[in-house]
Amino acid sequence: MLNLDRLRTLHAVARHGSVSGAADGLHVTTSAVSQQLSKLERETGQQLLAKNGRGVRLTDAGRLLADHAARILSQVELAQSDLEAQRGQAVGELLLGAFPTAARGLLPQALTTLRAEHPQLRTRLLEMEPDASVPSVVRGDIDLAVVLDWYNKPLPMPGGLVKAALMDDPADVAIPADHPLADRDEVDLEDFAADEWISWPNGFCYDWLMFTLRGKGIEPRISHTAEEHATQMALIAAGLGVAVAPRLGRGPVPDQVRVVPVRHSMRRHIYAIWRADADRRPSIRAAVEALRAAGAPLGA
Repeated sequence: MLNLDRLRTLHAVARHGSVSGAADGLHVTTSAVSQQLSKLERETGQQLLAKNGRGVRLTDAGRLLADHAARILSQVELAQSDLEAQRGQAVGELLLGAFPTAARGLLPQALTTLRAEHPQLRTRLLEMEPDASVPSVVRGDIDLAVVLDWYNKPLPMPGGLVKAALMDDPADVAIPADHPLADRDEVDLEDFAADEWISWPNGFCYDWLMFTLRGKGIEPRISHTAEEHATQMALIAAGLGVAVAPRLGRGPVPDQVRVVPVRHSMRRHIYAIWRADADRRPSIRAAVEALRAAGAPLGA
């Protein structure tokens, strides 16, 4: 009889391409992964891994069994989803990923609601950008992710996923308080063609900013990059540039910074995604409802 946990371990090695990657994805040690694979090889009587330089590769038998493991694990997920749906209660564990401003602006309220309304459901949050959370949902490393795209640039989405809109998040321009446009009621992005910009690091939102500014005939000068909202605001307060500032999870704005709406509004679309084979799980539905309720007072 093939052991399900060991099949899950082999599947993780196939997905991640290494023992260390599988260990990270399964939240265990590399030694635990190696032990599980050794036991699986003894159970099957075949070599499943072979050395490949400093790493490993799947043998033909390993690839064959990993393909079966993917189908078996998908069926197990469907079975768990159906049983949970028949029970009609949100129970068990739900692992969520969310990008930083959603983790700050949406998840505290949503997780509090889930804890109060579904005491048998255990939730765990991982802060992660969409370029990490989307593949994590596809691989099954997390159950649900809160992701975003922009009004003029959708986030690429692989097949096999379901998504639900949560809210729209307007974005303004944050500028130093002594900027010539600080007293304006509205601005256009073109007004900042000569300014230095503070951006997110390389990734989806950085690409969006470059795409959007260039679409308006602006070749942006990115002087500084910072992931954290507070760091961006500190740089703006010091007079070192301007930045796009979404409202979700924005937090306090320093006295030395002005936040001005854009005349032709910029919006981020915030939504939840999960695997189609988990679609019937009440815990997924409960999480989406809690996220929507948390976003309702905030969205445009």
